[in-house]
Amino acid sequence: MIAENGRGYKSAMSDETPHRRRPRYSGKHPRRFEEKYKERDPERYAETVAKVLAAGKTPAGAHRPIMVAEILEILAPRAGETAVDCTLGFGGHAREILARISPGGRLIALDADPIELPKTAARLRALGFENISAHRSNFAGLPKILAAENVAGADMILADLGVSSMQLDDPARGFSFKTDGPLDMRMNPQRGRSALELLRKSSAENLVKLFGENADEPHAQVLATALAGGTFSTTSILTKTVCTALAGLRPEEIDLSVRRVFQALRIAVNDEFSALDAFLRNLPACLAPGGRVAVLTFHSGEDRRVKHAFEAGFRDGVYSEITREVTRPGAEERRANPRSASTKLRWARR
Repeated sequence: MIAENGRGYKSAMSDETPHRRRPRYSGKHPRRFEEKYKERDPERYAETVAKVLAAGKTPAGAHRPIMVAEILEILAPRAGETAVDCTLGFGGHAREILARISPGGRLIALDADPIELPKTAARLRALGFENISAHRSNFAGLPKILAAENVAGADMILADLGVSSMQLDDPARGFSFKTDGPLDMRMNPQRGRSALELLRKSSAENLVKLFGENADEPHAQVLATALAGGTFSTTSILTKTVCTALAGLRPEEIDLSVRRVFQALRIAVNDEFSALDAFLRNLPACLAPGGRVAVLTFHSGEDRRVKHAFEAGFRDGVYSEITREVTRPGAEERRANPRSASTKLRWARR
């Protein structure tokens, strides 16, 4: 239908949804995650992404894989082999592994995040890697997934235990104290209880244990008293409460405690240590003879578990070889990617 408007011009009228313009990119350095379109569209704005990387920062909504060369040396992927990436994330490690196991190889990818998993799988397939199967699961479910894939044992397994930058950078996920957002922290927002619910239902006694075991927090008692039973709806409110409780300490000490509180809550919300313990317990049976495994950890609680499991497996004859010294990112990588600074890499061979 064509109607004439008040000025005599004719306009088309239909039941179609009117076109909505995309919000404009607000300035050179937008503060809101949702406005960082240039960084979130790397193919279109490669120059902008290059500048962000050159400044030693991570582009919004992206993730920079850590110690890629070291991991490839340990896993030594070859054409035709079966690989497992237990924490697919943005797919940086997976992409390099896929390139080396092709042709004839296959990658089985796991990730608990229902938001990022399909995005990454689609991105890898768009690059020509059709030999990937993606499963929404954390690494504790690896034995069932291998059975479903009819794989008796993988030639290599990688587990990067860090939180992806896509999750940290997105305020809506509630992982970071740097931007305000709902206090959630669930890897899978569709399951389990949020950090808000955890704090509201926790006693001071439980929080003391949680902050100590999950983050080695030296001020656990003070913080537990301040936070137990509280309703902290946003990350900013929680951060301010922690800062107030520790008033009198040096700013750098308070900053570390804020980071540790967020870490401890994230681990508890996602039951990360239980999942890691199950993974390490089932790991030998998931590897083919001669199979290799590499694990990236980001704090002492994770590293202790991996170290002890590998040492016990070596003593029992389950592993033929294990790492003797932890591997850390080199100085150049730490400068280029500050988020890699706390990373430790351990490996074992079946």
